[in-house]
Amino acid sequence: MIKRIGWLAVVLGVILGGVAAAQQQHPILDMLAAKVIDKYSQSTCEQLWEARGKPKSAQEQEMVTFLRGNPPMRAEFLNKIAAPVANKMFECGMIP
Repeated sequence: MIKRIGWLAVVLGVILGGVAAAQQQHPILDMLAAKVIDKYSQSTCEQLWEARGKPKSAQEQEMVTFLRGNPPMRAEFLNKIAAPVANKMFECGMIP
């Protein structure tokens, strides 16, 4: 009985460790997503409307190019930012 509990603890530890490692797989992508979310959550609607027409910075263009060329990373990035950004855009009348 004690052996079974020990093995169960080991298996659960390995599974939970794998889940934790998967969540920290792309720390730079996580930082980028947090930056985008912060930008939308801290900006007023007027600021977002003004920024919409302006050209992107070189760093933003580089990230867009990278994400276009890497579909799995793009999907992960969009999954992180979709809800907060879409909610803010809806509040500001930027999407119907």
